[in-house]
Amino acid sequence: MQSVGVIHQLARYPVKSMKGESLPSLPLTLQGFQEDRCYAFVQSESRSSFPWLTARELPELLRYQTSVEKAGSPDVAVSVTMASGEHWPVDSDGLREALERRFGKSVFLLRDYRGSFDVAAVSLITLQTVARIAEETGTQENPRRFRPNLLINLQEGGAFDELKWVGRNLRLGETARIAVTEVDQRCVMITLDPATGESNPDILKCVVQKHNKCAGVYATVLAPGEVRAGDAITLEG
Repeated sequence: MQSVGVIHQLARYPVKSMKGESLPSLPLTLQGFQEDRCYAFVQSESRSSFPWLTARELPELLRYQTSVEKAGSPDVAVSVTMASGEHWPVDSDGLREALERRFGKSVFLLRDYRGSFDVAAVSLITLQTVARIAEETGTQENPRRFRPNLLINLQEGGAFDELKWVGRNLRLGETARIAVTEVDQRCVMITLDPATGESNPDILKCVVQKHNKCAGVYATVLAPGEVRAGDAITLEG
């Protein structure tokens, strides 16, 4: 086994496309990190294979702060503080109606304990990759733009080295293990500033033209366990 780095930051996103929570530790279950993407708003009239209401349609979603109370219990509750300051339980009619007014179309809330993921349950990217993209685009380093569960600081190596882990297994800390299954092919989401929702198309243009659209990777869970910021990342095999 080879130690490749440490977990610099650990995050979950209780409501798809809304602002996440950075936490010192999180349980990793076979379905992903506890309460990650467990809720999503769906466009009622959509017949697309990707019907979610995301920041692609409503960029201000990135500024909606989510929080989880009593995670892992039957009484788990998620709340949302909107950019306007309004505070709602995620399953309230008030939040749904507020979103419909801003979006202009009907939506409904989906609760899925397996998570409403784009591709796989765990996403990760390295600090080195984030820094390289910022350097190439002349923008500020902002890992939140890439919305990873795991932000990793490599102890050796450089930007985009995580792409080489596809097909390999990683151990996170003492017990949790994940299988890196595929590269993360980026979309317009990374052009959106998570603090303002403003778009900078040059960021996606850079990733497409210089890095074949790829930054970060996806993984599935092999073994659950408690994962902590500061934990070592070990490449198996």
